[in-house]
Amino acid sequence: MRRIVGIDVARGLAVLGMMTAHVGPDDPYGFSELADGRPASLFVVLAGLSLGLLSGGASPVTGTRLVQARVRILVRALLLFALGELLVLLATPVAVILPTYGLLFALGCLALRWSRAALLTAAGVVAVLGPPLGQTLAAELEGRPATTLVALATGHFYPAIVWLAYLLVGLAIGRSDLRDRWLRAVGALVGVGLVILGHGGSWVALHVLHWPIGLATSEPHSSTTFEVVGNVGVALLVIAASLALAERWPGALAPLAAVGSLALTAYTVHIVAIAALGRTVVYDPTLVVWLAFVLTTVALCWLWATTLGRGPLEWVLHRVSTRAADVAPDELPADQPVSR
Repeated sequence: MRRIVGIDVARGLAVLGMMTAHVGPDDPYGFSELADGRPASLFVVLAGLSLGLLSGGASPVTGTRLVQARVRILVRALLLFALGELLVLLATPVAVILPTYGLLFALGCLALRWSRAALLTAAGVVAVLGPPLGQTLAAELEGRPATTLVALATGHFYPAIVWLAYLLVGLAIGRSDLRDRWLRAVGALVGVGLVILGHGGSWVALHVLHWPIGLATSEPHSSTTFEVVGNVGVALLVIAASLALAERWPGALAPLAAVGSLALTAYTVHIVAIAALGRTVVYDPTLVVWLAFVLTTVALCWLWATTLGRGPLEWVLHRVSTRAADVAPDELPADQPVSR
């Protein structure tokens, strides 16, 4: 069994993109705004893709193996949620994605046997109905005490009621043959179309139809239908490009792929580093600090991956979830893609 280098590259870009959103310097050309919201949504799309790979890829598992896959995913969901809540306790000025990430992992268990068509249809329904429903619920609950799950479902930065769409799209991608070049090309073209539809549609809704900004904007973390559509398009483009480039130049992209293979560890350590350095690195970011974060992350992840293999937190997730499911998997073909 082997890892898919291109998926690790895409995941590495997502982690470094979120890092840039947190400590990246402002620039006069607005390029840094590309890192706001889009890497996080890519991260969740890739989470769905990982669920697909964990449950059989293009040939979904059944029977006992399906039960084992669900147990592994649920255990990972609990661990991710717990780790996320610990990071929240550090009180950094960063919206930690891991609690919502864990919740979405758990919800993804319900869709492991769905077809690609069903997954994409459900993603579309969530993308259209989730934003107005989430905004309505948030308004109704404003000022009232809310449970953790309700806060995660309707929260400002990562409302699960909307972000579930990203996970479902990723799961549909995970049910595809990622080695099919024609399919990757189609995915890239669809991605371009979705980017145009999301941001162009937002412009029309705002300036021609004069819709309320809360429903029509495509600004980062607005969690509107237009933002979801545009972000899914970006995710498809990044995944298609990463797969193609990694297939052609795997050695050159190895450092970036290493970050993706240690994504949970890299994300966690960078939150801890922000807590240790203080809020200034977020509120008053500099080019030097950003470069230090990015270059140190890439160097340490590459060193760890080439010498020790699986990252420390990734090892814990794998070990605990595998033991919990008592997994003794059937032998798979040598070239079967996996996600760890």
